[in-house]
Amino acid sequence: MAYLLKDVSILGGSPTDLAIVDGVIAGDAPEGAEVIDATGLVALPGLVDVHTHLREPGREDAETVETGSRAAALGGYTAVCAMANTSPVADTAGVVEQVWRLGREAGLVDVQPIGAVTIGLAGKQLAELGAMASSAANVRIFSDDGFCVADPRLMRRALEYVKAFDGVIAQHAEEPRLTEGAQMHEGEVSTRLGLTGWPAVAEEAIIARDVLLAEHVGSRLHVCHVSTAGSVEVLRQAKARGVRVTAEVTPHHLLLTDELAAGYDPVFKVNPPLRTRSDVEALRQALLDGVIDVVATDHAPHAVQDKECEWAYARPGMLGLETALPIVLSVFGEKWDLIADRMSIAPARIAGLTGHGGDLSAGTPANLTLVDPSARRVVDPAELASRSRNTPYAGMTLPGRIVATFLRGEATVLDGKAVK
Repeated sequence: MAYLLKDVSILGGSPTDLAIVDGVIAGDAPEGAEVIDATGLVALPGLVDVHTHLREPGREDAETVETGSRAAALGGYTAVCAMANTSPVADTAGVVEQVWRLGREAGLVDVQPIGAVTIGLAGKQLAELGAMASSAANVRIFSDDGFCVADPRLMRRALEYVKAFDGVIAQHAEEPRLTEGAQMHEGEVSTRLGLTGWPAVAEEAIIARDVLLAEHVGSRLHVCHVSTAGSVEVLRQAKARGVRVTAEVTPHHLLLTDELAAGYDPVFKVNPPLRTRSDVEALRQALLDGVIDVVATDHAPHAVQDKECEWAYARPGMLGLETALPIVLSVFGEKWDLIADRMSIAPARIAGLTGHGGDLSAGTPANLTLVDPSARRVVDPAELASRSRNTPYAGMTLPGRIVATFLRGEATVLDGKAVK
């Protein structure tokens, strides 16, 4: 299928025509190409998420690879990295290949599995890192997300192991002995509500330890969902020393604060927790400065019974794939170069996803999305493609609408609707 996007703005530039032929960006469109009037629309390289929970296998009541892929495509994504905390855990070549094949069958985005660092996410013994890396899934990121690799010797061994094939360990930075029983950010609000607090230092201490380990080993470290101003400073100093560390921030940590917990609505319960306004401001500046490399959704769907319950018993996590770009637009405005880098180019580079995060020049794979920046959307959970409904943005009016998404030249979304 060939397309001609008429009068589209590439990364906010002057209107031009962009052709898609045989899966790549082309100089000219052949006769008979489908013409799309893209007046007022902005073309971005397809978004890439390095932190997505698709729940399959094991929790298909919350999400499947197919429903999560559809949500991703509708959010402008062409590739997502699926976290390993499934059931069974993605700690063997067999499980990661299953997730990879399910993604290929869905055909809506490229689903790149993330392998577990330790067997069963138990933090006791290294998983089959080499077997997962050499499998058909070609795993390059490993994470026990949801749990911290708390044992420093085990973390060192993991960093040493993946160095051999330029892999990366993505750490959920949380010292578990400091967060036992924690329900929200430790601070003024938790004290007022009488909830056990999750101190910022529990995150910062692990990041400080791990950047030292990565520096010692000379390996790649990625820090998941950074949430505190102190963490930003640890990362800033590490990068100044040349440590091979990258980091992500979620849309919700760029916008929401711990004050929202005051109503005890479990939709606002997340791990790491929502922090203070000063933390939010520090995270925003760090993303602008490049201290934080990427925006990652930490898309965490949950079944109704796991969220619509008392705060203490609710599972932590929020939906993110369909609202990530609008949240970033609402925070930073139409900084298209920044958005393209932090939501496509840099995450594709970290994950080693060739063909994604391109510059939309002739000859590059046609992985791209079209955004209408003038549109406004009221978030209605019932209209989301995810199988779950735990969005913290219900009822909010957000800027930007994904009009179309193309995966290797094939439309997965047209006129704001999933093609299949």
